[in-house]
Amino acid sequence: MCSSDLKGMSQLAEETGLSRQALYKALSAEGRPEFSTVLKVAGALGFRLHPQRVAEGV
Repeated sequence: MCSSDLKGMSQLAEETGLSRQALYKALSAEGRPEFSTVLKVAGALGFRLHPQRVAEGV
């Protein structure tokens, strides 16, 4: 089960400012969400994304 299922798509839509339809489309297997959408969804689910430098030669 996905975290978005636990929270509820209606609540997730409200917290991100996106429509439920837009969320379903962006989060589908064929979805290609914009980075801003990813950040909004991650934030609403209680996550933060932190860039981290990859060691050279990896």
